[in-house]
Amino acid sequence: MRFLPLLVVFLLLDIYAFEAVKLLSQGLSPLMQYGITGFYWLVPLLATGMLVAYANNGLAKWPTQWILVARSLFIIVYLSKFVLVSTLLIDDTRRLALGAYDWVLGDPQAAYHRSLGLLQFGFLLSMVPLVSLTYGMLRNPYRYRLHRHILQLANLPAELSGLRIIQISDIHTGSFPAVEPVRKAVDLINQENPDLVLFTGDLVNYAAQEAEPFVEVFRHIRAKYGVFSVLGNHDYGDYVAWPSKEAKLANLQQLAGIHQRLGWELLLNEHRQISISGRKVAVIGVENYSAHLRFPKYGNLAAAHAGTENTDLKLLLSHDPSHWEAQVLTDFKDIDITFSGHTHGMQFGFEIPGILKWSPIQYVYKQWAGLYQKGRQWLYVNRGLGFL
Repeated sequence: MRFLPLLVVFLLLDIYAFEAVKLLSQGLSPLMQYGITGFYWLVPLLATGMLVAYANNGLAKWPTQWILVARSLFIIVYLSKFVLVSTLLIDDTRRLALGAYDWVLGDPQAAYHRSLGLLQFGFLLSMVPLVSLTYGMLRNPYRYRLHRHILQLANLPAELSGLRIIQISDIHTGSFPAVEPVRKAVDLINQENPDLVLFTGDLVNYAAQEAEPFVEVFRHIRAKYGVFSVLGNHDYGDYVAWPSKEAKLANLQQLAGIHQRLGWELLLNEHRQISISGRKVAVIGVENYSAHLRFPKYGNLAAAHAGTENTDLKLLLSHDPSHWEAQVLTDFKDIDITFSGHTHGMQFGFEIPGILKWSPIQYVYKQWAGLYQKGRQWLYVNRGLGFL
């Protein structure tokens, strides 16, 4: 029953969008029109069937990757329909306004037909998300890109100059349809000969078992002074209806064990001090802490930070970038660099280096991708190694 309102909204969207489809296909043969109609209504039928099956646990035996791909395709289709419907709504508003104007003048017309040109434009516009997002989903999962930045830190000891750090984040192993292509990412990391590798959370989507097939891959990541990690909001199992609190805790313990098998030092509101060229570097790791109410606050930065006062460089791993302005900038001004992830740039946006960087996520997160600075403190938001 909780999905019923969603089904009703989808059905209304389908019915309204079909008005545009009928008009745009008027010049075609009857056979083509029947084919278009059948194909059009097949998608809502399949979407409804999948939603009902999901609600009744009917997809439990399906591979997670299949479910994610199917769900994503349906989202893309309905996003495209929404674009088409928006154009249709503009046209119907125009017709209504003209009718009201003529009615006031006492000269009502028999009918105001929809604008074929406007609907054709709306159809072409709806193809943009349909084609681009489908391409992105099918083509881009393994197109890894290395972003390089040189940070000039205030009061950095000369012995730490040239320190090379690789950050990875948001692997979301449950979304990868295959294991082998992910090795390319590990090769790219190791080719950089990093001094430190920092992982800032979300190893899985829902449950620890998703990461099991990838242990053999990610355990080969190498760094001179170690690989350090923290948890993200997805890692706690908060998006699963566990049969008991014990089952949820066991899942988290399994995930912590996977970090250990990977050779990653998981930091749970704690820090490690590393001696590099005679200088002390503090790697501080907090559990997930968000300034947004929809995400729980597990992090305790005060506890993690305690004891780092006499270190020469402080590096903070905090999954959610909203933590930076919420606490780091105000209460922990000695933290040099904060490393975050979480946003994925909403996995949709435009970027022309030095000219344009836009994504819808920027209306939710002020810092959502790349490098940011306030005073002497820096924040880097990783775009994510994986995807949802």
